[in-house]
Amino acid sequence: MKQVHLAAHFPGVNNTTVWSDPAAGSQIEFESFVHLARTAERGLFDFFFLAEGLRLREHRGQIYDLDVVGRPDTFTVVAALAGVTDRIGLTGTINTTFNEPFEVARQFATLDHLSDGRAGWNIVTSSDAFTGANFRRGGFLDHADRYARAEEFLNVAQAFWNSWQADAVVADEIYVEPSRIHTVEYRGEFFSVRGMATLPAGPQGQPVLLQAGDSEDGRSFGARHADAMFTLHGSLEDGQRYTADVKGRAAAAGRNPNELKVFPAATFVLGDSAADAAEKARHIRRQQVSGPTAIAMLEQVWGRDLSAYDPDGPLPDVDPTGDTSITQGRVRHGDPVAVARRYRDRAQAENLSIRDLVIAVTSRQQFVGTASQIADEMNRYVQADACDGFILVSHLTPHGLDDFVDQVVPLLQERRVYRTEYTGRTLREHLAGKAA
Repeated sequence: MKQVHLAAHFPGVNNTTVWSDPAAGSQIEFESFVHLARTAERGLFDFFFLAEGLRLREHRGQIYDLDVVGRPDTFTVVAALAGVTDRIGLTGTINTTFNEPFEVARQFATLDHLSDGRAGWNIVTSSDAFTGANFRRGGFLDHADRYARAEEFLNVAQAFWNSWQADAVVADEIYVEPSRIHTVEYRGEFFSVRGMATLPAGPQGQPVLLQAGDSEDGRSFGARHADAMFTLHGSLEDGQRYTADVKGRAAAAGRNPNELKVFPAATFVLGDSAADAAEKARHIRRQQVSGPTAIAMLEQVWGRDLSAYDPDGPLPDVDPTGDTSITQGRVRHGDPVAVARRYRDRAQAENLSIRDLVIAVTSRQQFVGTASQIADEMNRYVQADACDGFILVSHLTPHGLDDFVDQVVPLLQERRVYRTEYTGRTLREHLAGKAA
């Protein structure tokens, strides 16, 4: 039986969080991060995952509402969490487009030392000029170059991590021989570096590398370099295809495919019965997608003001304009006309209103049911090679994970597919470990 791996995502600014719910807490106060991380550690999760927000998103010239809750600096938060947790991995998203390899290599080496080997780096790229305007070089990077830069970025960072010999750390001379701390020299299309790391690599040698990318370039990059990949693929069949694809690419790159873990993002709703859970799930989704939110999300595809339309009525009879500037800092939907055609076909076939359609097309993988039903379904996905585990995204911060840890984790342990204790110290060991 394969082990089920679990990770916890601090929701931050996204359309999963119901931050207006009375039960929701702060998304900035440190105690919120502490509670979620400690809850996940109590549940023996592999790692805590913090995303990154580099600019407030805008829609029709106004700040997108969820962004007003803010997002603190990734490194500051995960470094602070290293001091209040003991075993759980601490993974942060850091962009390769708007940072420098030496700086990021030093920061992750520092985090790995501070946490005794629990650091993880979720590598992301950006070609978004809107986000880039916050930085000195702005949106200088063409879309086609983003993974080429990421490849060089990682090569340089790894050169810094590998530049100290072990005996340089324990040398007892006044001076350390230069051969023990190698000069990093790299000249490429994006970086020209000649320098030296200021500290040895952390206990893991390098942080665990994670990649969230579903494009051809993203899949290939992750298959070559990542220890784990994030995906939004929800159904069992889609998960099986994705997992087979990226692990096949890893094998083609000369890697052991079993060393690459696949984590789809997943939400969950627990109930006393299947019917109770389904009703709770319906209520949560309608909290997440209000009428105005549904209209705003449809405007991203149509590229025009749709505020005159009833969110509980039919889809617009006008065609998209092709204008993608209506929303800044959001993921694009592809060809607007093709997307609109698919939306109309689905709405007609299933008799969906605008709001119902947006709820349907924006849903992530969701496990809804009793604790026993959710444990069984999650295990089914893993045993069927649709994934290796899940990054859980709860709809409430910071207490949304509590019931899952208290109710579902013990059932996974009873099924002997989940650890009953941490058997390793480092994040890399957690990912490789078997159920204890």
